[in-house]
Amino acid sequence: MSRPGPAPLYTLRGAGSALDALHFSCCGEEPPLLFSGSGQGSIHVWNLITRRAQKVLDGHSGASVIWLNTLNSRDTLISQGRDMRVCQWDLAEGRSEVKDSVWTGSVGFCRCSLLETGPGRWLLAHPGEAMEEVKIIDLPSRLPVCSLVPQGKPGMVMCIKLWQADSGPVLLAGYEDGSLAVWDVSQRSVLSSAAAHPEPVMCLDFDPTGRRGVSGSSEKSLSYWALDGQHRLQIQDPVALVNPGFSQLCIREDRKILASAGWDHRIRVFGWKKLRPLAVLQHHTDMVLSLAFSDHQDTRNRLLAAGSKDKRISLWSIYNQD
Repeated sequence: MSRPGPAPLYTLRGAGSALDALHFSCCGEEPPLLFSGSGQGSIHVWNLITRRAQKVLDGHSGASVIWLNTLNSRDTLISQGRDMRVCQWDLAEGRSEVKDSVWTGSVGFCRCSLLETGPGRWLLAHPGEAMEEVKIIDLPSRLPVCSLVPQGKPGMVMCIKLWQADSGPVLLAGYEDGSLAVWDVSQRSVLSSAAAHPEPVMCLDFDPTGRRGVSGSSEKSLSYWALDGQHRLQIQDPVALVNPGFSQLCIREDRKILASAGWDHRIRVFGWKKLRPLAVLQHHTDMVLSLAFSDHQDTRNRLLAAGSKDKRISLWSIYNQD
């Protein structure tokens, strides 16, 4: 049984609307910065020493910001909005400028995925104009790499995750019909697929080292699965929970714990090795929509951030022992 969790270290207020995206940027020994994306299209850059927003960006015309990431350092930010654009921001030397943008054509809620492929090179996967399509482009060139469209009718692509296998980049995708697919990006082909949920796959995360993943839907359980040596999906026993609905799943970089953002206003923490429940964090008064772990080299600055529909961000320090 999971035991009651601790109180948050502190709470950030002032975002003005639901928190749909969170991202930590950690740089050496400096305290981490936290970026948040709101349902009203604003991006807040939070100073965790002062616990206030040191900058507010608005580049998505009031449309919800659903995904955030940084390139190289905290000076280059990428944001995805429901205005069907992915924007690249120049934040160096106090600037707050949109330097470039990519039109996605997608009206869904599928978050982008970013994979570093070499020094200064990345692959960016984003949902495409066709509801089941995933497009992959090279950054910083913005040259198209491929378009991945499954056969059959799995419905809208709901969530994606890029990772690097020995054979090259691989994409995991969850679809509206509850299925998961493993794509070989270089060959533009599906390596395997499986029915993981009876409802749309709302979120997923994957551990490339252990070749294990987890996905969530509107059900009272999480689907747990693994990939064998041929990238074939193997669905394991589900993890039963009390309340239904998950917005996001996040495996910490050290692969020791998993956190889930619940529609029941709660954050659940599991040991990743055996998916043993560790704690239920209760603080928010509405759905938890987003999560992010900081991977700071100083364990005192390793935090879990959770954003909610209640317009607040909670910060937690939990299970930080090396």
